[in-house]
Amino acid sequence: MPKNTKIHSIAVIGSGPIKIGQAAEFDYAGTQACLSLKAAGYHVILINSNPATIMTDTTTADEVYLQPLTLSSVTKILQATRPDALLPTLGGQTGLNLAMALDQAGVLTELHIQLLGTSLATINQAEDRAAFKALMNQLQQPIPASTTVHHVASALKFAEKIGYPVIVRPAFTLGGSGGGIANNATELTQTLQRGLTMSPVNECLIEQSIAGYKEIEFEVMRDNQGDKIIVCSMENFDPVGIHTGDSIVYAPVQTLTDTEYQRLRTAALTIVEALDIKGGCNVQLAQDPASQQYYVIEVNPRVSRSSALASKATGYPIAKIAAEIAVGLNLSEIKNPVTQTTYAAFEPALDYVVAKIPRFAFDKFPTADAHLGTQMKATGEVMAIGSTLEEATLKAIASLETAPTVQTTLKPNHLVTTAEYIDQLTHPTDQRLFYLLGALQAGWPLAKLAELTGITPFFLSKLQHITTLIQDLTHSATASHLLAAKKYGLSLATIAHYTHLPLATVAQLTADLPFVYKMVDTCAGEFASVTPYFYSTAFGQANESQALGHSILVLGSGPIRIGQGIEFDYTTVHCIKAIQQAGYHAIVVNNNPETVSTDFSTSDKLYFEPLTIERLMPIIELEQPVGVIVQFGGQTAINLAQQLTECGVNVLGTSVAATDLTENRQDFAACLQQLDIAQAADTTVTDFDGALKAAETIGYPLLVRPSFVLGGRAMAIVHDAQELTPVIKSAVAAGHGAPILMDQYLAGTECEVDVLSDGTHCFIPGIMEHIEGAGVHSGDSITVYPPQHLSATVQDQIVTIATKLAQHLHCIGMMNIQFVVTDKVYVIDVNPRASRTVPYMSKVTHLPLAQLATQLILGQTFADLGLQPGLLTPQPNQVAIKAPVFSFNKLPQTPVVLSPEMKSTGETLGVGPTFAAAWHAAMADSYQVNDWQPSAGIITDNATLTHAGVQALLKTHDVPVTTIHDASDWDATTTAIGFTLDDHPHNPVATAALNHGQPLITAIDTLATLLTVVPAPVRA
Repeated sequence: MPKNTKIHSIAVIGSGPIKIGQAAEFDYAGTQACLSLKAAGYHVILINSNPATIMTDTTTADEVYLQPLTLSSVTKILQATRPDALLPTLGGQTGLNLAMALDQAGVLTELHIQLLGTSLATINQAEDRAAFKALMNQLQQPIPASTTVHHVASALKFAEKIGYPVIVRPAFTLGGSGGGIANNATELTQTLQRGLTMSPVNECLIEQSIAGYKEIEFEVMRDNQGDKIIVCSMENFDPVGIHTGDSIVYAPVQTLTDTEYQRLRTAALTIVEALDIKGGCNVQLAQDPASQQYYVIEVNPRVSRSSALASKATGYPIAKIAAEIAVGLNLSEIKNPVTQTTYAAFEPALDYVVAKIPRFAFDKFPTADAHLGTQMKATGEVMAIGSTLEEATLKAIASLETAPTVQTTLKPNHLVTTAEYIDQLTHPTDQRLFYLLGALQAGWPLAKLAELTGITPFFLSKLQHITTLIQDLTHSATASHLLAAKKYGLSLATIAHYTHLPLATVAQLTADLPFVYKMVDTCAGEFASVTPYFYSTAFGQANESQALGHSILVLGSGPIRIGQGIEFDYTTVHCIKAIQQAGYHAIVVNNNPETVSTDFSTSDKLYFEPLTIERLMPIIELEQPVGVIVQFGGQTAINLAQQLTECGVNVLGTSVAATDLTENRQDFAACLQQLDIAQAADTTVTDFDGALKAAETIGYPLLVRPSFVLGGRAMAIVHDAQELTPVIKSAVAAGHGAPILMDQYLAGTECEVDVLSDGTHCFIPGIMEHIEGAGVHSGDSITVYPPQHLSATVQDQIVTIATKLAQHLHCIGMMNIQFVVTDKVYVIDVNPRASRTVPYMSKVTHLPLAQLATQLILGQTFADLGLQPGLLTPQPNQVAIKAPVFSFNKLPQTPVVLSPEMKSTGETLGVGPTFAAAWHAAMADSYQVNDWQPSAGIITDNATLTHAGVQALLKTHDVPVTTIHDASDWDATTTAIGFTLDDHPHNPVATAALNHGQPLITAIDTLATLLTVVPAPVRA
């Protein structure tokens, strides 16, 4: 069937800000789909409020609306643009829910907008728990005993009938929001109250628990003629009971018999057929390990989180092909872009193993509840490809960028008691994999571990094999033991640790077993492939990767986590574009399956590898690039620069010496003094005694922060000696031996600049002013451009300081400088790399900053690029506000009060002719403050109300205030905003606001601005 020629313009709804449960995978899918639709000749209109993504670049769609994803906002855009069709299945749950709301409001009918791809009826049938259950019964597909409830009483009655434990699944939510496993009536009541509130239709499914079953996923593609294929099968290492987004996942399926596999495959295809899916679809099933019984868990009738993993695992671009199906093409008509000879109707075949391990934020939030269940908690993930399951698993562990000692020893970094092992294995956290490896090293029998965890013995046997390799190294470091360890994926650091041999000796002794590079081609080598997509393995002789020549290698930023998010993928992709435009081949090394940078079509060659020296050097030796660019991969890439230089690699851009100067707090302080640039009184310490002495000298309040970390890790404001002890301990742990900076805390207006420099000249696209004062991490501050309260004199001083620093550091490319303005302009921090603000400033100034920076790195001058030194003029006549988005509702017991430690997972953009207009647009999608009036009031707690600053603020504003003592005191019908400055893990205001999906504000400056800005007009 040819493509649909009756439509000319298509609106695509994006997924909005990055949050736990709905992250970069939707940016990747949406970008792929928009580009695919444009290539097919359609006029693409994109609506998305996230400035940090490639998806919202003007080159991705024909019209890009960085506007709130609310019914009223999207309706206005559709009324203005009048598209012929709407594609809602690429924007995660946000896109689906908005499409449903637009339909129910009659907007699609009134504007004659056709819905493409899977129909709303199908979406409703898959998403609505009762409708889905009815369909499964009709298809005679087994599902766990369940009932749909809208009240606690009926849920308790049903649970008594079928017996505990039961699973609570709220309707129309994402990432398991509000759900959980309840083992008794008390737990069911608590979970259900939360789940009913979080479901937009006030509905939950109460379901018989099948925790402990094997969890299997199929990524299915179906076209308009009903042809369908399994793109990828995936098996969770963790049994049912842990959200798939938090589970370790392997592809293809590892432990099913052929009979079981075919039965589940048939079930998935039958369900997708009955639902009349058009495009991509994810089917989750559970297989009883002790019998032939299986159950259908759920179906996502859209491109899902797993679609990105499946795309990268197979090389089959799911979102691209789903978009082509949506406009009428069929699988037998769409060329497979990997082989360019076969068609999309061929099921991919894998001759390797893929491992995905989630990345969590618990290292940042030690008080958060790290136990894993049906509600997703991971912020990102890594993927690794290997010839064996052991190799893939160990490469994924090497990619995680967590505690170095744990990654090296492959076990917890403390002495573990029997009781702790039992607790950790029975009640899983993000560390369970390392507890399993630790227990195996301690001699625990495999059968006991299987009994405690419910994990399939096959997976445990692979971990046992890794342990055997370690024990062989410990007992006898023979050449054969060393080679076997390397072959199965143990890192050189791990081998050195267990053999007590120097790293160089281990490298020398294992040099006879080099890594070779194999291609990801979707067809297990059956057909010739043109994919420039490779992974390393110590198995096999033939090297399938040939040097490109005249290339530049770009380091990605690894897994997404709080402090290092999708913004760095954005800068990486723009760097690649500039390299290609300059006539070089661009080679990317990264390990994050969610991102645009790891799409094989983005660069000239992609290596899906851990970002470690051990894995990078063989690639560099093979490719012989002109140089390596580290500026766009966040702290991950910067931290590798020194080792690369020591290995003789040409690191392009700002020198490693200059980077080290800015990271070394003592040297940097001396540099500022030499340049006569104001800074807070400070000192560096390495232990607690030194910290106590420094505190007496400088005086309180103090800002404490370790070196060489990102996202304000372990940074805190300390008011007295009592607060100092835990903060220093945390900083010592986070800094891994690096010095800790203690400086005088300056209260004032915080601002920052991104700087482009060629080593001599300095260009500043704009000064960004923060709403929240110094002491709130810049990533959590609401950021305003152009600045609203900085005088021309202060702005001139900022430009002068930035120019001085750029010249002194001989910065080539990009850097970010943070200031606090009090009686004068003080420099707080300098990062000699691209910062998280680059996408935001690129969007609002319409300048491709990362591309310009790359061109400077490659030797272009200001004159070549037409850049004028100094501040960009004229400044825009519009105000653009970047506001943070938090995922506190997914991380119970996380400190919610804004501080120097970054907490946000994403951001939104609000643009308007005035500050007030931009503010309301930004707050709608970030803090979910939409049409709030001061008369609706705020709800707070006594501790916050007695705060002197709060008292002063409330005296100047007429706003009703209610205090609560317990979360149950919160009125479910209120339209008030929650406000707290109390960081207790069980804070009643935070708990209640998050459970009820109400706005929560946790910084006094945010509330002050909210009360000051003229309220938005109430919309009908």
